[in-house]
Amino acid sequence: MSPASILMAIAVPTLWGFGFAISKAALGADGFPPILLTALRFSVTALALVWFFRPPIKYFRQIFVISVVSATIQYSLTYSGLDGVDASIAAIVVQLEVPFAAILAAILFKDHLGWRRALGMVLAFVGIGLLAGEPRVQSNLFPVFLVASGAFVWALGQILIKKLGGKIDGFTLIAWVAAFAAPQLFLSSWIFEEGQWQALQNVGWVGWTVVAYLGLVMNGVGYTMWYHILGKHDVNQVAPFLLLVPVASVITAVLFLGESLTPLVMIGGSVVVAGIGIITIRRPRQASLAPEAKVDQ
Repeated sequence: MSPASILMAIAVPTLWGFGFAISKAALGADGFPPILLTALRFSVTALALVWFFRPPIKYFRQIFVISVVSATIQYSLTYSGLDGVDASIAAIVVQLEVPFAAILAAILFKDHLGWRRALGMVLAFVGIGLLAGEPRVQSNLFPVFLVASGAFVWALGQILIKKLGGKIDGFTLIAWVAAFAAPQLFLSSWIFEEGQWQALQNVGWVGWTVVAYLGLVMNGVGYTMWYHILGKHDVNQVAPFLLLVPVASVITAVLFLGESLTPLVMIGGSVVVAGIGIITIRRPRQASLAPEAKVDQ
C-alpha cells in the first residue's frame, strides 16, 4: 500500500470511531432522542447524495428491506443502547458485529470458519463476558443488550447486502438506503420516543454539529475514502485497519467525554479487539475466504 492509501486507511476508522463516541454528546436529557438523532443523520446523508446517483428502481424492494434492517432497526437499537451506557463500553460491545457476521455467513453461505476464526469468536465473546463484570455494565445491562442486538442486526443487514451480489455500487446504495431509512426513522421516533420538538428547539450547537458530522463526514467522506481504498487494494490488506475503530472511540470517550477506563474494561476490550483481529486478519492464501469488511457505526 502506498503512503497515501495507508493514511486514508488510518483516517477512515479514526473518523468513524470518533463519530461513534461523540454521538453520545448529542444524546441524553440535553440532546436528541436516539432514534431522532439517527433519523437526522440519514436525512443529511440522503439530502447530500441522492441528487448525484440515479435511482436504482429495479432494486428498490431489496433496498427498502436493507434500509429497514441495517439502518432503521440496527441504528435504533445501537443508539438507544448508547444512550444508556458509556460510549467506551458501547464501542467495544458493538464489535460483536464481526463474529455475528462470520457465524451467519457460515450458516447461510456455508463459509468455512476454521479453528483460527472460531478462536477469534470465542475470544470476542469472552471479552464481552469480562466487560459484564464491570460495575457500570452490571447496572446497565439492558442498554448493553440493545447495543449487542444492534450488532447482530447489522450482521443480518450485511447478509442482505451480499445477496445483491454487487449489482449496485456502494455510493448509490448508501444514498438510497439513507433516503428510504430517514422517513422510517422519523416515524419510529414519533411512535417510540417523546420530546422531539423540544429537542429540536433546545439542542445546542454541539448536537447539530454531531448531526452534520454523522451525516456528512461518517457517511459521506468516510465511505468515499473507504470505497476508494477497497477499489485499489485487497480486503485482507485494508480490513485490519478497522481495528482502529474501537480504539479511536475509546480514546475519544476518555479525552472528550471524560469517561474513565478501569482495568476490567481495558482487559475486556483488549480481549475483544484481539478476537476481532484474529477473525479479520487473513493470510494471503485465505484472501478469497475473507469476510466482508466491517463498516462504520
